[in-house]
Amino acid sequence: MVCDGNGLPLAVEVTPGQRHESTQFERVLDRVRLPRRGGRPRCRPVRLAGDKGYSYPRIRRWLRRHGIKAVIPRRKDQRPDDGRARFDRETYRRRAVVEQCVGWLKECRGVATRFDKLAVNYLATVKSALIQRYLRLLTRL
Repeated sequence: MVCDGNGLPLAVEVTPGQRHESTQFERVLDRVRLPRRGGRPRCRPVRLAGDKGYSYPRIRRWLRRHGIKAVIPRRKDQRPDDGRARFDRETYRRRAVVEQCVGWLKECRGVATRFDKLAVNYLATVKSALIQRYLRLLTRL
């Protein structure tokens, strides 16, 4: 799942339980569309924060190619930061908003229990839960 800085989900993808979520990184980011007042919707964020599970050279190259600043800490088994790219701790702390959104999603009974056998049906359940989140936020405005 990709969220904005306010915890609003922008795109979601379902993977098999045995597959790591980072394999779908590019696919999920390609689904992001951020509306603008004029012109085409923006497809790329300025910065992207992820946990150590996303610290792969393939992902870092993809982000660099698309002009997105990576806010991803390096894993212990990777070479230490050599000073070329500084790790922004303040921006990384805001990643808690994404974790809170995922936590909220897990509180939805249909999503947490996953009674659906097919991934298509489960994705529909997740998307309907996300629509409910948007509607709750709109009623507060």
